[in-house]
Amino acid sequence: MDNLYDLLQKIKKRPPAYFGKRSIFHLQAFLDGYNYTRRELKLPITQQEQEFAGFQEWLQKRFKIQSTQSWATIVFFYSEDERHALDVFFELLEEFISENKNSAI
Repeated sequence: MDNLYDLLQKIKKRPPAYFGKRSIFHLQAFLDGYNYTRRELKLPITQQEQEFAGFQEWLQKRFKIQSTQSWATIVFFYSEDERHALDVFFELLEEFISENKNSAI
C-alpha cells in the first residue's frame, strides 16, 4: 500500500479490524510494524510517509512542548483514555494534513 493516509482512513472507520482494540498505542504499534515491513522489503519511502514523519515535531509545536515522548504518548496525555486518544489522533491528523497542504500551495 503506497497511500498511508488512505490506510489511516480505513483504520479510522474500523480500528478493531486492524489491531483488535481502539487504542492509540495499538495504532502506534501497527504503524511501527508498517514502517518496519516497508523497510525490510526495501520499498521506497512515499511522499505521505515522509510528510507523516514530521507529525511528531508538528504535535510538539501544536501543544507547545519539548518532549522525547512519542506522538502517541503526547496525544494520550491530552486525552481521557486510549479510545479517546485514538479519536483525538485522527482529528489532529486531519489538521496536520490540512496545514501541510496549505503550506505546499
